[in-house]
Amino acid sequence: MKLLSTAALVALIAAPAMADGWKDDYQVVKFGILSGENEKDRLMRNEPLRAYLEKTLGVEVEMFTAGNYDGVIQAMAADQIEVASFGSSSYAAAYTLTEGGVRPTLTTIKKDGNTGYRSIVVTRCDSGIKSLEDAKGKVHAFADPDSTSGFAVPYFNMKERLGIDPATYFSAIPFGGSHEADVQGVVNGTFDTASTYENNETQGIYQRMEDKGMIEAGVICKIWESPEITSGPVTFRTNLPDEMVEDITEAYLSFPEEDPEGYALYSSFDPENPNPSVGWTRVDHDRYQWIVDMRNWLKRERRGS
Repeated sequence: MKLLSTAALVALIAAPAMADGWKDDYQVVKFGILSGENEKDRLMRNEPLRAYLEKTLGVEVEMFTAGNYDGVIQAMAADQIEVASFGSSSYAAAYTLTEGGVRPTLTTIKKDGNTGYRSIVVTRCDSGIKSLEDAKGKVHAFADPDSTSGFAVPYFNMKERLGIDPATYFSAIPFGGSHEADVQGVVNGTFDTASTYENNETQGIYQRMEDKGMIEAGVICKIWESPEITSGPVTFRTNLPDEMVEDITEAYLSFPEEDPEGYALYSSFDPENPNPSVGWTRVDHDRYQWIVDMRNWLKRERRGS
């Protein structure tokens, strides 16, 4: 009887220490956000998600930002952040850099079940440029070397499918640094055309900039769009506890229903959009292997040039 009492006492004492599991080792969880828009707006837009995760998980949640995509990729590789919302190409970059040391769990899903978006090329509507053929000899801006829609997909499609070598076809191909900087550069006349993305005809980077009053409506027009791209994933380091990854993944999945107002801000909900984002759906690495392969092609292209 004495032995049982002692064992029961030991179990009782040990229980509180074991109750939180992974939270004992990760009392602060850091999430990386890519530089698709200016830092103030991306932090504001992600704040409802940060607050919800913190409340739901019972740990402190911090958002990590960097001046470019590579800053978030390097932070993930250096174990400085636990989770990141990557684009497809930046996920592939992180996967390659870490030699498979990251894993995706979720990607966004639209009301109609669609899980993709498109790269587009834009110009000023009054530029006289109506197609990529008209853009020959002009200055074309890409967004960031690690951007899926802002570089990898348009570059790959131009060279492999359209017979256009951007390095010689355009007079210059600078990197604007972000999608908003690309579009703003076109508006200002710094660039003639630029690569960015849109989810549909009413929702994308330049449409969002119009809604925020950053540019006037009707100034930017689209002259090319890519085949559909799989949306980027919510990504975790593979050296994290499985229970931690699953708990955070489940918290993401519950966010739209539990905090609809917060999710509306996070997802830039537009009541005029007939096909808004409604949450996330599960994915695995196989969904993105073609992006890894495309990036390897791009690397070979750069070495060859």
